[in-house]
Amino acid sequence: MSIVKNGDSVKVHYIGKFDSGDIFDASEETDPLAFTVGAGEVIPGFDQAMIGMAIGETKEVIIPAAEGYGERLEELVQTIDREQFNLSGVEPEIGMGIEMQTPQGSFPLVITDLNETSVTLDANHPLAGKALHFSLTLVEIGV
Repeated sequence: MSIVKNGDSVKVHYIGKFDSGDIFDASEETDPLAFTVGAGEVIPGFDQAMIGMAIGETKEVIIPAAEGYGERLEELVQTIDREQFNLSGVEPEIGMGIEMQTPQGSFPLVITDLNETSVTLDANHPLAGKALHFSLTLVEIGV
């Protein structure tokens, strides 16, 4: 019987939940997630959880923030004057995702607060700072 090791291509079905039990993502209604273990294509804790699994096996894991999307960093939250914020005629809304262009490339931001004079932007990943609970079922080990 084959078991997963670093470098293996795998396909896995998963259900991702928060501590509260609320589901944030699942592959049940779609194709299984395909990736190469250890290649950095998924969060580190997900990669590590696959090691040693056999086809058909289901595993429950809790991935701490440090092995997931990292801790929330308050320095990635910035409030700017609304006059500096220009979306070409689109009215900003809380929860709206935007991309900011910099000389280093583009990165996603989410509007977390706004009022008549300012807009607060958060560059943290939406899952940063959260423990993630996964139910993993290995479907396939490729070459």
